[in-house]
Amino acid sequence: MKPLRKNLALAIDGGGIRGIVVTQALSVLEDHLGAAMHNLAELAVGTSTGSIISAGIGAGFSSKYMTEHYLELGEAIFPSTLRKLLFPLTRWRYPVEPLESALDTYFGQIKMGDFWAYNQPIDVVITTFDLVENRTRFIKPWKEETKDWLVKTAVQASCTVPTYFPAVENRYIDGGVGSYANPCYVAAYEAKECLGWDPSETTLISIGTGRSPYTFDPDKAPKFWAWDWIGKALGAFQQSADDQQVHLVETFFKELDFRRFQIDLRENIEMDDVKQMDRLLAYGARLGRMILDDKFDKAMGIEIKTANLS
Repeated sequence: MKPLRKNLALAIDGGGIRGIVVTQALSVLEDHLGAAMHNLAELAVGTSTGSIISAGIGAGFSSKYMTEHYLELGEAIFPSTLRKLLFPLTRWRYPVEPLESALDTYFGQIKMGDFWAYNQPIDVVITTFDLVENRTRFIKPWKEETKDWLVKTAVQASCTVPTYFPAVENRYIDGGVGSYANPCYVAAYEAKECLGWDPSETTLISIGTGRSPYTFDPDKAPKFWAWDWIGKALGAFQQSADDQQVHLVETFFKELDFRRFQIDLRENIEMDDVKQMDRLLAYGARLGRMILDDKFDKAMGIEIKTANLS
């Protein structure tokens, strides 16, 4: 693995239960480096499931510990219930209580500002979309208006996928609803413009939660009904936004040691597909080896070396 620079930042994508890909990959990295991410990174930025991992890093959890709890809690948070079977006749697919309980157990009354008050401060940035102000909000430990947010509330807000869970405080939903399901540009900007880090002395590791396989038969397009376009449009937006964030970092932070890692999934694994957790663990182990081998995934087709699981 290429040596890390003086300052280390992490950016972690959204993806629901596929966050286990990231925790498993980071476990491989922690084993190699002989230290937890909490003792290595001074900046962790996350969206949705990435916010859970980033806040966990801030709280001092090891990646192995987080992997174990994804496995333990996955089916409780995404249960196969009558509510799920009846969706969209229900307002949302899953009861929110298991998620709230888990976040309360692991983060309790910790406030965002507490991350900044540690002997070894860490900047944890969590994204959420504010329906009232119609914009993405960035919840940070040093920011006056967000330092008193409870970490569990910030994480729940970032994880509240529309139709999956009810909006937090009737206004905050998944940070990936905006442009930042992949928050690598947020991390690069935070490091340089907010923390004052020199990009030439900074490594930014950006980690995805797996890219689903994609095929399209153009002969089917003329036969689409209006609802057939919904999934295609959302998928196109998501992929374009993810690629755009990588392109922005590469364009405007050329001195940064930017390492983007993503892995191609052989099958389509939805963000709530808890039956595939063993498969996701295997993808995470492979992604961890990619990180150690420095096999970068540069979006926009510049240099793609993503791995397939054999």
